[in-house]
Amino acid sequence: MVFLFLRVTLERIMGPGNHSSVTEFILAGLTEQPQLQLPLFLLFLGIYVVTVVGNLGMITLIGLSSHLHTPMYYFLINLSFIDLCHSTVITPKMLMNFVTEKNIISYPECVTQLYFFLIFAIAECHMLAVMAYDRYVAICNPLLYNITMSYHICFFLTMGVYILGIIGSTVHTGFLLRLLFCKNKVVNHYFCDLFPLLELSCSSIYVNELLVIVLSAFNILTPALAILASYIFIISSILHIRSTEGRTKAFSTCSSHISAVAIFYGSATFMYLQPSSVSSMDQGKVSSVFYTIVVPMLNPLIYIMSYQSFDSLRYIMY
Repeated sequence: MVFLFLRVTLERIMGPGNHSSVTEFILAGLTEQPQLQLPLFLLFLGIYVVTVVGNLGMITLIGLSSHLHTPMYYFLINLSFIDLCHSTVITPKMLMNFVTEKNIISYPECVTQLYFFLIFAIAECHMLAVMAYDRYVAICNPLLYNITMSYHICFFLTMGVYILGIIGSTVHTGFLLRLLFCKNKVVNHYFCDLFPLLELSCSSIYVNELLVIVLSAFNILTPALAILASYIFIISSILHIRSTEGRTKAFSTCSSHISAVAIFYGSATFMYLQPSSVSSMDQGKVSSVFYTIVVPMLNPLIYIMSYQSFDSLRYIMY
């Protein structure tokens, strides 16, 4: 149902495309070694359980605690929602593939998975940038924080994040639906991602690859540069703290957050900002594990700890 609505909508926008003769794909998965299937299943099942419990716990805790109803935690609750959805789009199907002999996914399911994966992946890139801007205002302009980060501004920033995710995903998926698939059905990945699917197309993928480079540069490099600029100003403000203990605590807090951001952007950049002819899909699968599975698990712990430190740091900066 979701796929039919998606396809009809995209074809109305872009016009009718090619109709692929392929009705299903086979996901290659992370490994073809049978002895590793069960250990990997247990590992990623554990990671997924921690991800769900951590992010749902974060959403519940912030929602029930009135003293946490601030812009910083408002963005954090949205990040937890994005992480939860991001992981849920990928992990359950991957876990199912570990215990089945043939990892088959239908064409509609594959396109639907790609569509929602891209929405939440793009949204997370921009949400991290919004959160970095929020930190910049909180630390560098604390007296104007309540005015600069008012309820309406926070709401519009959040809506902008989701809108950018939907637009980027719709463009990528729409151009993918116009391709003809008639070659090998084996997708060299553990989920339906752009580059592995483009490798199977019989049609020209020049426009698709160009869109991947252009939109990935916008959705990855632009937020990354915004985060970098925010932290340059934050660190500059921290250097003015007279207390050595305060500076040490501040740098420790920044480093934990920057490490999480670097893992996410670094792995995403490795996958999407290289030409497909150069990028190795086997290496790409490994890097994808970080931004699709590992980062959503780590984010609740990293952000709640760093936000508690930043709350105390704001008082030092006043």
